[in-house]
Amino acid sequence: MDNRIVDHGHSRGGGKVKNENGNRPALRDIGNLDTLKITYPITRGFQAKLLADAQAAGPNKNSAVATFGDWLPVNKKGGNVKKVAKTKKLSDKPDAATIINISSDEEEEKVKKKGGRQTSDASVNPVSERSSNVKCSRKNVKTLTSILTARSKAACGVRANELKDEVFNIDEADVNDELAVVEYVDDLYKFYKSTENDARVQDYLCSQLLITIGMRKVLVDWLIQAHNSFQLMPETLYLTINILDRYLSRKAVSRDKLQLVGLGSLLIACKYEEIWPPQVADLVSISDYAFVEEQILAMEKAILEKLEWYLTVPTPYVFLMRYIKASSVSFDLEMENMVFFLAELGIAHYDTVVQYSPSLLAAAAVYAARCTLNRSPFWTATLKHHTGYSEEQLMSCAKLLVAFHQNAAKGKLKGICSKFVSSSRGSVALLTPAKALLAST
Repeated sequence: MDNRIVDHGHSRGGGKVKNENGNRPALRDIGNLDTLKITYPITRGFQAKLLADAQAAGPNKNSAVATFGDWLPVNKKGGNVKKVAKTKKLSDKPDAATIINISSDEEEEKVKKKGGRQTSDASVNPVSERSSNVKCSRKNVKTLTSILTARSKAACGVRANELKDEVFNIDEADVNDELAVVEYVDDLYKFYKSTENDARVQDYLCSQLLITIGMRKVLVDWLIQAHNSFQLMPETLYLTINILDRYLSRKAVSRDKLQLVGLGSLLIACKYEEIWPPQVADLVSISDYAFVEEQILAMEKAILEKLEWYLTVPTPYVFLMRYIKASSVSFDLEMENMVFFLAELGIAHYDTVVQYSPSLLAAAAVYAARCTLNRSPFWTATLKHHTGYSEEQLMSCAKLLVAFHQNAAKGKLKGICSKFVSSSRGSVALLTPAKALLAST
């Protein structure tokens, strides 16, 4: 027999509820019609136990529990330390980015002869005010890839006296971290290196009659700006460029559809890597409404069909995180920013992507960064062990990256420069390029 609950004292509905189907009426008094906040109350017994434990501990014991909000940095000089300001909440709106208007080499020459202001293969125009106000429906979270490859802060100081000819165990501090998968992390990277050539592109611009190296460079720089505006994960950027190059190597594209291919590649990479990817409407807005949603979705489908849904590929980012971990004695944010600056310069240049494998490009970026920041020795036995490359094997690619750094300020890569000139990236783009590598070029 069913137990029925009868409420005699509360008649919120102003009368009896008609029960035509024989179902139980909704119980209004227990809140099953409204969504309430989930709370976790502390019972009186539990609160009393906490109070008793605190009194038993005694007033003289300092047992304050440190929290992230009250964390204070250690002053190197031993002076008074200041409380860290609260982190500024990330805006849900993407920053104003730029759209691209790609022109051919012939048009560029005509502009030069007429004394016009256009001096590159592509011009960059500001996005309309409407497009910069579109909300981004993602949150700042870490992906599994970044968790697996992240440096353990506990490793700081483990290798303080590293010698050039000694190989150290960079995973020693992560033995108890299940996400670090220390047992087979070396096998993972051996597999990555054995399969990285499967997703490499060869020289494909010879088959692209309407696209030039300069057009690709401007498109990649714009994608980096869009990626930065949406505050996406770094692995998303590298996968976007990989998808873009692989599609262009298999399909001839007209100049007016090149940006659409970039948007489709970005959308696919976001869906693959991000937990909260941007909406298609956000991509329409950031392109200044040059395309509609149906065009972007159709391009997404065309890219996936052409690549046969093959998206799990080792990009330079996979190797960068491992090599950065093998590079620094302790957590070195300046080194990390410099490595990513040089790596993004590398993927923006067509010749670098075609000529060098992702692992070699990543290793060369680490080597060039150490030379730029004067980290001695420039190449260690630990780095050679984990990268599989000697200093001589990296020299040609490292020289190219340093040359890109030297010419970045006066080149077309305004998006990369503005990204790494900011204080949040340590302003590494303003540092002097490695003189040792420039002198030998």
